[in-house]
Amino acid sequence: MSPTPPARRRRLHLPRRMFAQVLLMQVAIAAGVAVLATGLFLAPLSDQLDDQAMRRALAIAQTTAAQPQIAEDLTDTPATAGGPVQREAERIRTATKAEYIVVMDRRGVRWSHPTPSEIGRLVSTDPGQALAGHDVMQIDSGTLGRTARGKVPLRDGDGKIVGAVSVGIAYDSVRARLLHAIPGLFAYAGGALAVGALAAWLISRRVQRQTRDLAFSDISALLAEREAMLHGIREGVVALDRGGRIRLLNDEARRLLGIGDEAVGRSLDEALGEGRTADVLAGRVTGTDLLTVRGQRVLVANRMPTDDGGAVATLRDRTELEQLGRELDSTRGLIDALRAQDHEHANRMHTVLGLLELEMYDDAVEFVGEVVGDQRATAEQVAEKIQDPLLAALLVGKATVAAERGVALSLADRTGLPDRLIDPRGLVTIVGNLVDNALDATAGTPHARVEVELQAEGRTATLRVRDTGPGIPEEQRELIFTEGWSTKQRPAHRERGIGLPLVRRLAERQGGSATVGEAAGGGAEFTVVLPEALAAADLEPALTVPSDPHAHTVAEEESR
Repeated sequence: MSPTPPARRRRLHLPRRMFAQVLLMQVAIAAGVAVLATGLFLAPLSDQLDDQAMRRALAIAQTTAAQPQIAEDLTDTPATAGGPVQREAERIRTATKAEYIVVMDRRGVRWSHPTPSEIGRLVSTDPGQALAGHDVMQIDSGTLGRTARGKVPLRDGDGKIVGAVSVGIAYDSVRARLLHAIPGLFAYAGGALAVGALAAWLISRRVQRQTRDLAFSDISALLAEREAMLHGIREGVVALDRGGRIRLLNDEARRLLGIGDEAVGRSLDEALGEGRTADVLAGRVTGTDLLTVRGQRVLVANRMPTDDGGAVATLRDRTELEQLGRELDSTRGLIDALRAQDHEHANRMHTVLGLLELEMYDDAVEFVGEVVGDQRATAEQVAEKIQDPLLAALLVGKATVAAERGVALSLADRTGLPDRLIDPRGLVTIVGNLVDNALDATAGTPHARVEVELQAEGRTATLRVRDTGPGIPEEQRELIFTEGWSTKQRPAHRERGIGLPLVRRLAERQGGSATVGEAAGGGAEFTVVLPEALAAADLEPALTVPSDPHAHTVAEEESR
């Protein structure tokens, strides 16, 4: 048979709810404080009552010894139960309600006592200090039990000590006073405990409402789950207090915003700098799915206020999605260009075939030469003025797309850019965005024309893109550089309002600027100045610094 299992100890389990635990702890603290305060009050009260009783006994003794008749009777009459000293001492004892008044001579022999048989006998305690001329206060035991005593010397008319007076106050009466005070003290302590319990209940109810009646274990689990969730999700989370200061950042928010733990406790403007990102997170810009650009990242932000006056903002990285959308747009544009070229090529081949069938061989040769020459002339013109291969290829491709859309894309006569670009990809992004915007603005209008001008002076590159479109109203010339602002219809696969803010951001990153004004013949003229765009003339192009590989990921966005 299996051995009998040991009996389990019963454990005192606390209630699980925070409300009940807080109430129980506060009531226990209030009760402990009440008991402690009562004990601390009773200890000095007992000593105080003892001192009062001894001082009262001493005062009675001093009053008795101050009567000269007692000293005369002590020296002139014998110690008898009916003597004058006994009668005067009993009178005073009765009047003062003392336990006893003993008058003794210098030998310690009693001349008065509440028990007449004790008269003529020696006192039970040492009267030496009183007979030596000192006042004495003490609590001691004698023939009448424990008393609070006061002893003083008894002097005659000449001031000579002839005896002593000892007065006792029954100690039971002192204890009775103490016991009589205890119920009242407990009543006050009970009242204070009741008030404390009521306050504890009110505080606990408030805690219950604020904690949603959760248990401590539930709160601990929620905190652990929150930490795991915040640092595990792929969305940035920024929590703000009512003063707009950052109180929480998860790992993704640190990565997307490019800030660290030092930002906690600081305002958004201090941590992020002034700009649209700080305005969106602070709630100065309202709306849902607000776009903002932070560094090379396109972010979508949403902000939700909290009950304590703060807010929680979430950030999503849309850089890759924007890149895919732009790649889709580029692919569509390329397909349209190829389709148009195929259609044009078919027409040209039919023309050549017809000339050959008509045996007009010279005309066919001339026609083919003109077609090839026009295309070659356009490419040669661009390559001659724009020596950077990436930028030249971009403009040649844009010229083909512009021609299919009925827009004449040309380079200004003053255009000239050497192959010394420090960040060619960044300039490709800027030119691509501005040319696409210009094509969108002019397509479908009579005599549509877009002109690109690129100039280099020292290390500074200046870009101007002019169009013959409707132009931009003066009151909107700064708004178009704001993330998310656009007058165009949003496509299904991506957001609007990214390209022009990115153009200005890339320009400002190089210490330059991006502005818009009115072109000479109407329309809009965008001007971008890049002070440090070119390497020094004595440096080899191979030594130029390549751009960030992600700099082109948000290119070619229409946002006007």
